[in-house]
Amino acid sequence: MSYNIADLQRLKEFYEHQLLKDTVPFWFPRSIDETYGGYLFMRDQDGTLIDDDKAVWIQGRAAWLLSTLYNTVEQKPEWLAGAKSGIDFLNNHCFDTDGQMFFHVTREGKPIRKRRYYFSETFAVIAHAAYAKASGDESAAEKARYLFGKCIEYATTPGLLPAKFADTRPSKGIGVPMIMINTAQQLRDTIGDPRCDEWIMRWIEDIKRDFVKDDIQCVMEQVAPDGSIIDHIDGRTLNPGHAIEGAWFILHEAQYRNNDPELIALGCKMLDYMWQRGWDKEYGGILYFRDVYGKPVQEYWQDMKFWWPQNETIIATLLAYTLTGKEKYAQWHKMIHDYAYDKFNDKVNGEWFGYLHRDGRVAQTAKGNLFKGPFHLPRQEWYCMQILKNYLK
Repeated sequence: MSYNIADLQRLKEFYEHQLLKDTVPFWFPRSIDETYGGYLFMRDQDGTLIDDDKAVWIQGRAAWLLSTLYNTVEQKPEWLAGAKSGIDFLNNHCFDTDGQMFFHVTREGKPIRKRRYYFSETFAVIAHAAYAKASGDESAAEKARYLFGKCIEYATTPGLLPAKFADTRPSKGIGVPMIMINTAQQLRDTIGDPRCDEWIMRWIEDIKRDFVKDDIQCVMEQVAPDGSIIDHIDGRTLNPGHAIEGAWFILHEAQYRNNDPELIALGCKMLDYMWQRGWDKEYGGILYFRDVYGKPVQEYWQDMKFWWPQNETIIATLLAYTLTGKEKYAQWHKMIHDYAYDKFNDKVNGEWFGYLHRDGRVAQTAKGNLFKGPFHLPRQEWYCMQILKNYLK
């Protein structure tokens, strides 16, 4: 199959409608904390609050979303004010005295937990950068660039952050170059930073050299420092949706660089490998974990369907199709789009359920928790809308 212009126009209108009439209204304005600032995102299927704690990285993600909607969709004062609420909460409550950010705080902003990685910081970068563009606030731009520098430091200085494991079996994960690529892309696209282009290409080269395995056609989630496969249960575990997210980051970069053919080939290859590894041929959707050699996976949720791998695959397949015109990507996009909007979308209350059993039954009804909030789904709908708007021109 393929898509014609009318099909793509309908898709663009669908994503725009879902974003602005279904997804965003589920979260806003009710999630803005008028008392303490920031956002209250731990919500059940009907929007009822189930906990008032705050995940710091999702505070940043939401401030990015509202700023991005203001920058690219419509300059609604409530979106800008909502973004400012998140930015102020981050700056007032979410940094420890050592400069690192917390991961989990109370509603008032008292610290509960820090983690060994710096993903709170990466989302604070894109939040401050998008807000700086929306508001013209130069202090937010300075904060974004400063935090980007700290993230580079964390990413390149072994021992700067406490290690999770002993050094008996050293490893490195694809998550670091992936999240840094996208952080740099967002920073570059909003307020700019002269470091972005060089670092993006360095991180892409890391992924190409160490994580993409052409001989067995897969993208590893973690490898030894020299890029070799760690043949133990954790080292063999693949996360297809995560690798597919990395694929579309690289395809985005290809498009930015005048449809660079080498980057298109790399991104499409990663998508191809991990579609074959992750697509559930029996029930549809992207499975959560697989073993590189087909052995049993340690995590008991390995065959569940989480919301975000579906979002990333919807983006990757659409972007691959618009860049290459290959019919298989249109077919894959239709397969994942139809599956996800049939199974995950809550037709009564809006937004998506987060967690399904393998056969598509809802495993639990929460729409928001420490890991799910208004990011992967609205980003997918917003980004697909942008892809199609630009392509249809």
